[in-house]
Amino acid sequence: MCSAPSHAAPGAAPGRRPRNGPQPASDLSRWEYARNPVVAMAKEYPAGHAVAWHSHPRAQLIYASAGVMKLRTRDAFWLLPAMRGVWMPPGVEHCMSTSTAVSLRTLYVNIDGFAATFADRPVGIAVSPLLRELLLRAAQFSLDYTADGFEARLFALALEEMEASSEHGIHLPTGQDKRLNKLCEALLDNPGDPRSLAQWADTVGATTRTLSRLFRTEVGMSFVVWRQQLRIIAAIPRLLAGERVTDVATSLGYNTLSAFSVMFKRVTRKLPSDYLPR
Repeated sequence: MCSAPSHAAPGAAPGRRPRNGPQPASDLSRWEYARNPVVAMAKEYPAGHAVAWHSHPRAQLIYASAGVMKLRTRDAFWLLPAMRGVWMPPGVEHCMSTSTAVSLRTLYVNIDGFAATFADRPVGIAVSPLLRELLLRAAQFSLDYTADGFEARLFALALEEMEASSEHGIHLPTGQDKRLNKLCEALLDNPGDPRSLAQWADTVGATTRTLSRLFRTEVGMSFVVWRQQLRIIAAIPRLLAGERVTDVATSLGYNTLSAFSVMFKRVTRKLPSDYLPR
């Protein structure tokens, strides 16, 4: 789901300050090294776009006001439909791909400029209607707003609203062991793959017992439960795109529509039909 690994933030060389004079909008150093501690960026991506592995010197609140994104860190996966975001600490490698056209609205936060304590790991954020409107307005601000003006107060409120949001999101850990990660990566690319854990053990060069243990210790659930959750997560963008529920269920390995609906509601607390376009 992500492009080839890259250990530098796109558009900016690590550790470099922005050049003097005008810079193209695609140069992220304008946001990463802005004078103000919090700045916002708006960007539009087409469906099927991928952003390679990278990290930033600032923390990010990553949010799409429209569309569905898939976000990866080295040991976790998020699906981000509307009203879901992720807090990404500075220096954490991540990559992203779009399932649909996406309107990205993101904050770049210099956490050293605040007395508040921010999460030091990626955290799912439930984007409330208030936070959504704050992010949409903030994306219109100049990078050089005054420190005691309306813009600064709005950013402060946005961060408070973000901190008040409980951890939320459609999220799956993928672990750090290379064998486990190889298995998870393959299933992320093809959630309907029917291979058993024993068959995967042969593929990744581990024993079934070892993989079973790794799922328990690094992922916190069994292989079967993890794959069930992944398949439901994978179904959501397809349902949003208008695919027939029966077709989605069959391609993901469900023999009956009722079995798919029961598992879907268990994972999302909603029915598949709730995600169909109206």
